[in-house]
Amino acid sequence: MSVKESAVFDRPYRAFLFDMDGTLLNSIAAAERVWAAWARRHGLDVEAFLGTIHGVRAIDTINRQALPGVDAQAEARGVTEAEIEDVEGVLAIPGAVAFLQSLPAHCWAVVTSAPKALALRRMHAAGLVPPAVMITAEDVDSGKPDPACYLLGAQRLGVPIGECLVFEDAPVGIRAGEAAGADVLVVTSAHGEPMVTDHPTIASYDRVHVQCDAAGSLRLRPSTPA
Repeated sequence: MSVKESAVFDRPYRAFLFDMDGTLLNSIAAAERVWAAWARRHGLDVEAFLGTIHGVRAIDTINRQALPGVDAQAEARGVTEAEIEDVEGVLAIPGAVAFLQSLPAHCWAVVTSAPKALALRRMHAAGLVPPAVMITAEDVDSGKPDPACYLLGAQRLGVPIGECLVFEDAPVGIRAGEAAGADVLVVTSAHGEPMVTDHPTIASYDRVHVQCDAAGSLRLRPSTPA
């Protein structure tokens, strides 16, 4: 265990805040099918464009293209509808189902850039039970890397953000967690290439488990290999 990892494993937290796509489930293939079709329709360089979509709200992705004559709200709705239809290959990150089941229900939330309908559809497809608290694209005016989503997640759980651990996979989400003032753990399971980060990382949830003490504190522990 590295020094930076031990800091996360040694510290008690009151809540965990999870990004969804790439962090709890892998939806890369489905998302890229939908966005590639959208990019081709608008004459974009598909390969270059796909590298910009992950972890970001659809409306922000579309606005960033500054395409003339495009109704960004309508285009974002169309992309979301297509993504809701296409969940082929959406799977939970290894160990995520059991890990979430081990958490007290009031101690965790999902904080995603996806609209709520899409988030629920993908979680269901991956076999994940949605939590009571979900922060989705509709809940904030500015998406990641703005920290508003993580601050709102902590607020709705009734926990100071400084006592939360953020689970993320995408650079924009990592920056959002940092800006909010939370510790960040990076999940690398969905990454095709090694990720360079100053934060601790886990390859899957099979590598960790949670201990909950009498005071309600959550402690992340490395699992002992079988």
